[in-house]
Amino acid sequence: MLFLILSILCSVIVGVIFKISRKYNANPSQIISFNYIAAITLCYFTFTPDLNALDNNAPLEIYTSVGILLPILFLFLALSIKYMGIAKTDAAQRLSLFIPILAAWLLFNEGFNTYKIIGVLIGFAALLFILKKPSANTENKWIYPAIVLFGFGLVDILFKKIALYTVVPYTTSLFLVFLIAFAISIFIVSYKVLISKEKLEVKSIPFGVLVGIFNFGNILFYLKAHKAFAENPSTVFAGMNMGVIVLGTIVGAYFFKEKLSKINILGLFLALIAIIFIVLSQLQ
Repeated sequence: MLFLILSILCSVIVGVIFKISRKYNANPSQIISFNYIAAITLCYFTFTPDLNALDNNAPLEIYTSVGILLPILFLFLALSIKYMGIAKTDAAQRLSLFIPILAAWLLFNEGFNTYKIIGVLIGFAALLFILKKPSANTENKWIYPAIVLFGFGLVDILFKKIALYTVVPYTTSLFLVFLIAFAISIFIVSYKVLISKEKLEVKSIPFGVLVGIFNFGNILFYLKAHKAFAENPSTVFAGMNMGVIVLGTIVGAYFFKEKLSKINILGLFLALIAIIFIVLSQLQ
């Protein structure tokens, strides 16, 4: 249970770091680049990945797709936290689990039981309520958490495909994805510095390193939690998603004074119920 709690904390802290970085005018794209330096270093020394394990049948096109998507999605994650807050962004990211569920049904003909159908329907209702803006709020940028939801849902599908290729250890695949994501993030930063004339901000370095540490910690403790609950993975699945939504809401409301309407709160509550039904569907 300790590993699960640590994974939840790390996930929410990443959002907190992005939120705090705004006060210091740190550059989000540069934070993301430095994040990957820290994550790659930790991944190398923790898992000692062996790139020689890659063969001609390794899903390099999937590695590349995930590596391109991750830094771009991190940018939208930062924008979503900026405009919509930690609570709504975390909820949107966790509700992304419905994308691979729908893909399994529509693309791979996976059967849907009653619990799963109810969970998906409640999840969509939850999303609508979470993203609904108060009438007086003209700064509602619902498109950012929506991109976070669909983007991380797509990444989840691709990571599941990577996991199916068991010839290459999952941690080696993760290391390669980090390398590709770092290369893409460097390209983005270089474009902004050389073409858009943005300045390199030294203050982005500590924020990027912290994001990388906790981003990697989230992955590491999540994997350890799955090993600890090997006979009951649904416990990890439910605990992680529900824990992040609850903790993200508490942190956003009490530490950053994020305003949530009654409809938004109802949406967060429905999100928890939807996750419970998805877990129940897995137990059938």
